[in-house]
Amino acid sequence: MCFVGFCFGQIQQAPPAVINFDDHTGFVQIFDGATLTNWDGAKDVWRVEDGAIVAESRPEKPVGTTFLIWLGGEPSDFELKLEIKLEGNGNSGIQYRSRNAEPSSNFGQRQGGRGAQGAPPPGQARSGRGGEAGSIPNSMYQKWNLQGYQADYDATGNMAGQLFEGGRFPGERGITTRPGQFVLLREGQPPQLLGTIATLDELKEAFKVNDWNQYHIVVRGNTLAHILNGRLVSVTVDDDPTKRAMKGLVGLQIEGGNLKVSFRNIWLKNL
Repeated sequence: MCFVGFCFGQIQQAPPAVINFDDHTGFVQIFDGATLTNWDGAKDVWRVEDGAIVAESRPEKPVGTTFLIWLGGEPSDFELKLEIKLEGNGNSGIQYRSRNAEPSSNFGQRQGGRGAQGAPPPGQARSGRGGEAGSIPNSMYQKWNLQGYQADYDATGNMAGQLFEGGRFPGERGITTRPGQFVLLREGQPPQLLGTIATLDELKEAFKVNDWNQYHIVVRGNTLAHILNGRLVSVTVDDDPTKRAMKGLVGLQIEGGNLKVSFRNIWLKNL
């Protein structure tokens, strides 16, 4: 069909090319694979092992919740690629657009979980992020606490890829966007579910338990996208000017009482 010189229905367009996770064009490697140069965290928690950043928490020496902070800047719009593996029971995640601040007066007062949670999207029950006694922040490591956005991760894939906002401060929004959700955040309102990307079962088909998983975070303006193993897991549009952050620190997390978490191949591209 043609109209005023333009013809429609006759052009066949090729589908978009799939992004190659190993394509690092424009990226900078922010972990050298051998040392913790340009990273800051508790020296008795974080180490380099077999080309990966590693942290462990054990019942005989529980770490609780603590972070390793990248000292290279405070990215605003960026892409971050890394591989992550979690063995054991607990949580981890990647902080971004965050700030380094010691927990407030509620520090250490919440037992068995992450504490404050944001209101769930429509049709979703409120729930916490696990009952590890060791998830309470350890007072030894308060100075490395981070507040802000987190690309979440757990050992089972039930929470991997969701957006969590925390840091043990009053007013934190907690879990805002669960795996498979496209959510809008607005001032003074609960999270609004705009659409569904996939079911949790569908997303977990690509998740590798006790093995390396590829994490790709894309942040542009107030839109935050989390991708795991090539699958889009969550998208959040943060339209709350009173709570959102437009730049900030990047950090790695360990949370729990009996786990080992490893990170490798960490690449950052400022947009």
